[in-house]
Amino acid sequence: MKTKEMVFAALFAAFIGVLGLIPPIPLGFIPVPITAQTLGVMLAGCFLGRKTAGLSLILFIVLVSLGLPLLSGGRGGLSAIIGPGAGYILSWPIAAFCIGFMTEKVWGKLKTWKLFMINFVFGVLLVSLIGAPVMALVTNTSIWAGLIGALAFIPGDCIKALIAAIVAVQLKTISPIEDKVHRSLNTEI
Repeated sequence: MKTKEMVFAALFAAFIGVLGLIPPIPLGFIPVPITAQTLGVMLAGCFLGRKTAGLSLILFIVLVSLGLPLLSGGRGGLSAIIGPGAGYILSWPIAAFCIGFMTEKVWGKLKTWKLFMINFVFGVLLVSLIGAPVMALVTNTSIWAGLIGALAFIPGDCIKALIAAIVAVQLKTISPIEDKVHRSLNTEI
């Protein structure tokens, strides 16, 4: 991994931590609040690509596990990682990797709507499909109830998916993915 990629991974881990400063919106019917941090997860995948985005979120989770209060509401430590939100938080590296993988696949013909769809499938649906069942298991409720409760996240997550897609398209020229594309073109010539 190049130094530039390590710096981007660290910057995005810090950025997601900063998004945790935005107060969470608690929901009365499920123990996991609405946060802005999934915006950072989607943006990491769209902007950094699969490898760097995945590593960025792994770094973020390691820092939270060590006790840094980077999760929304100033939470940190192992108790935050193994609580009701565990599935959501632990799905973030998977989601960022998948978003980055698919973004790299469409990079040559990048459009906002394509990135929105990628973010929706992997940043909204995948995170919910991993997070909601784990939340249900931790809270000793039915998985079906967890999935129904997770529907509350869909509208806000769709807005975050759109914002991440718009920002990533606007920043395309400075993305590390663009560097990879240029390096591969230069090696082919």
